[in-house]
Amino acid sequence: MIQHHTIEGLELLSCSPRRRSSHPPLLFIHGAFAGAWMWSETFMPFFAAAGYACHALSLRGHGGSHGGERIDWHSIADYVDDVTTTVTWLNETPVLIGHSMGGFVVQKFLERHDAPGAALLCSVPPQGLIASQFHLMLQKPQLFAELNQILAGHHTDTATLHEALFASEVDEAMLETWLGKMQSESQRALWDMSMFNLPNLFTMHRPPMLILGAEHDALVPAFLVQSTAHTYGLPCHIFRGMGHAVTHEKEWPLVAATVRDWLATLKL
Repeated sequence: MIQHHTIEGLELLSCSPRRRSSHPPLLFIHGAFAGAWMWSETFMPFFAAAGYACHALSLRGHGGSHGGERIDWHSIADYVDDVTTTVTWLNETPVLIGHSMGGFVVQKFLERHDAPGAALLCSVPPQGLIASQFHLMLQKPQLFAELNQILAGHHTDTATLHEALFASEVDEAMLETWLGKMQSESQRALWDMSMFNLPNLFTMHRPPMLILGAEHDALVPAFLVQSTAHTYGLPCHIFRGMGHAVTHEKEWPLVAATVRDWLATLKL
């Protein structure tokens, strides 16, 4: 069962395991245009069943958190502060699992804090967004234009959403639900991820890290996930036949199982 909390104006969803365990808690951090809701139907029940206390944060301006009226002015540093506030409230340092922009926020969090582990799912690389933006503009100019319309506050349709996030066929009702929950993203945060606030690799704590990507990801292409792995001197796993939304592709349990197996290797 998903529980709802509000911490200093921030929405936090929680899902507890049936039995107490020695596992560290997990904190899921969503990507751009999304919120904590993206974890609640798939990954959170999966990991709670595996014995993990699960928490998903809606960064300020997202989901049920405060700051929606100022969304364009929130910075990546603000989002890192939200993660810090949540970790302090949990009173136990969680393993951090970030998707897309959330993975970038995790990397920035590690500049100032340690963690027992960090999983980056289709994450914005430490080199920033520029390469992925140019790749999308060249490979799928129509989709690039549609995404810019979303940034400008205009709504899109399920066909565009499908092209941006999924490689396989997905349920139309699920796409409609996603479309209804998705929102605009902070222009300032996107600029931070492009060039103005990239991770400082020299000050970053380096916990055990898992780096995952998707073969047909239109937003963070597999070659950029490989670049992230190379930067950290780690291997990566690229899931065949999947798009950016690895939490909701038909074969999402394969991704969750890979994370679960990696968690089991952490020496805590």
